[in-house]
Amino acid sequence: MNSQVLRKRTTLLMGGRFDISIVDKDSLSAEKNINEVIAEITRIENLISDWKPTSQVSEVNQNAGIKPVKVDREVFELAQRAIKLSEITNGAFDVSFAALDRVWKFDGSMTEMPSAEAIKKSVEKVGYKNIILDSINSTIFLKLKGMKIGFGALGEGYATDKCRKMMLEKGIQAGIINGSGDMSTWGKQPNGNDWKIGITNPFHPEKLIGTVPLKEGAVTTSGNYEKFVVFNGKRYSHIINPATGYPATGLCSVTVFGPNAETANGLSTSMMVLGQKDGLLLLQKFPEYSCLMITDKGKVIKSKNFAYKL
Repeated sequence: MNSQVLRKRTTLLMGGRFDISIVDKDSLSAEKNINEVIAEITRIENLISDWKPTSQVSEVNQNAGIKPVKVDREVFELAQRAIKLSEITNGAFDVSFAALDRVWKFDGSMTEMPSAEAIKKSVEKVGYKNIILDSINSTIFLKLKGMKIGFGALGEGYATDKCRKMMLEKGIQAGIINGSGDMSTWGKQPNGNDWKIGITNPFHPEKLIGTVPLKEGAVTTSGNYEKFVVFNGKRYSHIINPATGYPATGLCSVTVFGPNAETANGLSTSMMVLGQKDGLLLLQKFPEYSCLMITDKGKVIKSKNFAYKL
């Protein structure tokens, strides 16, 4: 067995932090591969980031209510998958969530709950059913003026999956690509051990509930323990239900394990919105995925197929 080195680099991409770890035959080769991963994530960012005015997604948003916009097949297929997820979750996940008016503030400036009217108005332009995809012409059309799509964390999951695939095709034996907590892993550490992924305790973010060994797979966490407000003793998280405009309540964090970070992210986000009961029902439709939920009260709930000891 060749001696293996592990190289790591942290960088800001897609509006968040990416930690890239590559196990390779020598440092030079590892650094070169990290550069390739960064170039690939940057390429995807320039294609799909809704905050980059020149991206294809921004062009789609700028033409909302005006005309369909032709996009690369890659963007089209990502939109297709996002809409499918919006359908399966009945809009608990909604790719047109980007048009939501930010009536909830989580920076400490909000002293009372927004009015029911303001909340209702905030989701007026949100609704995946108003997105028209044309597969033959590879176009996306948003029917309502002011509508917007945004891939958000799905995009990060997609990027980490894509980079893992690219590295595996190059024969790179092992690595972790972590985009703001959305992780794709493969292979083993240079010492032959599995990668260990820590699960944060939402009530004490500096502590872990436990660690889980990952061989080849993905893990994503959605949580509200960093941003939330409390009114009348009830916690309202920064994760908003796109269908109602109200914040998700009941769960503090959801961690999903499975083969693919893009799907895992869509599931962890949706499950935060759906809550414990409906979230677990949704997960049953994806037998390759398992989860660990932590409720507002600090209770740890595992899906039936959760195979790890904590």
